[in-house]
Amino acid sequence: MALELVGVSKSFAAPDGVGTTQALAPVDLTVEKGEFVSLVGPSGCGKSTLLRIIAGLTKPTAGAATLDGKPITGAGPERGLAFQKPTLFPWLTVEQNVAFGPRMAGKADANRERVAQLIELAGLSEFKDSYPHQLSGGMAQRAALVRTMVMEPEVFLLDEPLSALDAFTRMTMQDEILSMWQRLNSTTIMVTHDVDEAIYMGGSILVMAPRPGRILERVEVGMPYPRDRTSGRFFEIRSHVLNLLDFGSRRAADEQDA
Repeated sequence: MALELVGVSKSFAAPDGVGTTQALAPVDLTVEKGEFVSLVGPSGCGKSTLLRIIAGLTKPTAGAATLDGKPITGAGPERGLAFQKPTLFPWLTVEQNVAFGPRMAGKADANRERVAQLIELAGLSEFKDSYPHQLSGGMAQRAALVRTMVMEPEVFLLDEPLSALDAFTRMTMQDEILSMWQRLNSTTIMVTHDVDEAIYMGGSILVMAPRPGRILERVEVGMPYPRDRTSGRFFEIRSHVLNLLDFGSRRAADEQDA
């Protein structure tokens, strides 16, 4: 099930109401079935806009997005999106929130064990009967992430879903997402501001630049899983991506001025 974007761009009305602001320059992109693609870039470069177009939540101003040759015209169950901020139903407990998708699909009984497994993985077993307002921000984000994971979508879209987690929980969830991806062979696209996370998880990395948002380069990682975060290849890719984002050259200039 290949995902393809051809000439996809997005413009919004300017803040002053006069004219438009181009948030996303025309993008041509193909993601083959089963690929894991990381998407990095500075704030305002259109990463989340691109993800929402793929999810069918935002219509492009121009161009076309297709999945397996069929136009993406709206949201669909084959595409699951985990948002940057938790979007939990406030009237449901953690367990009820995670089990909501399977229950609506008539598969509550078949997924009961999986729901409990993911809640435990997210460190929320003690809080499974708690309501969202009783959770910390990080706990709510974990609950929202596993609620998307339990549905095991064919295309898994992640909009910085791990940003609110502590370092150890974040690494645990990275491995769980990778495990699910490898088991299901699902197409996965993840937006992150963490370059190390992008390298650890992605088969390739799309590096974006802002104003208007555009893809600078598709960096192929070429490392087997599980990945060694301390390897020379890891640091080589990290340096390359940071230089594309201008952080490497900026740091070097600062060191020369010191």
